[in-house]
Amino acid sequence: MITCHQSPKIFVHLALSALLVIFLAGFSGIAHGGEESPADIGARLQANYNRIRSLTFDFTQQTSGQLTGRGGSGSGQAYFLKTGKTSKMLWNYNEPDKQVILSDGTTLSMYFAKLKQMIITPADSLQQDITYSFFSGAGNLENDFRILPPDPEVGMTDTDKSSFKIIQLIPNKPRSQVSTIHVWVTADSLIQRMEIRDSFDTVTILNFSNIKVDSLVDEKAQVLKSLFSFTPPEGTEIIHQ
Repeated sequence: MITCHQSPKIFVHLALSALLVIFLAGFSGIAHGGEESPADIGARLQANYNRIRSLTFDFTQQTSGQLTGRGGSGSGQAYFLKTGKTSKMLWNYNEPDKQVILSDGTTLSMYFAKLKQMIITPADSLQQDITYSFFSGAGNLENDFRILPPDPEVGMTDTDKSSFKIIQLIPNKPRSQVSTIHVWVTADSLIQRMEIRDSFDTVTILNFSNIKVDSLVDEKAQVLKSLFSFTPPEGTEIIHQ
């Protein structure tokens, strides 16, 4: 996720990169004894992704790097839902200003209140993106990434080391929008934190709380239709790509 200090294009790629791991990491009722290898953790996350139907959470974000100028921060709520072969998502930023990333399975819309713009593109135009393809069910974590131990240079406190399993994901094919993704996984297989680094050394750190698994499954169709739709304010410039 990116605040308005950065371009919409970078914003989209990092948003989808975050989706890669967040939505696949629901919860697991499987008990694992002994020490897990990074590959074991990756396989477990993949299995969780395959069975999760919805995920909601609050998030905070911090972005830094030479291309961002001064650091940027943000916060809001996110919602994901699988219905049959369709995946829907909503990132709703409340701070520092209103931003909305919404996919209804057909179109991907990005609204930026500060710019008074909304960019609309077909959702299937992003099928070639490695992170989006995994989120939509066409990709596979173990096929698309090398799953490694964490980089020693990644900031880890003693609490991190004792409370989380941390793995590093590196795309098998070079991608400018994602160089590495570090994932902090709790004992009950929830993603608590992510660190996304791109090829320009821009780093985005996401922390998650109030995580709810499958809370949208039993919601009425009208409620879900309202949740995964957005009408921009009058006067918004609409850009189709």
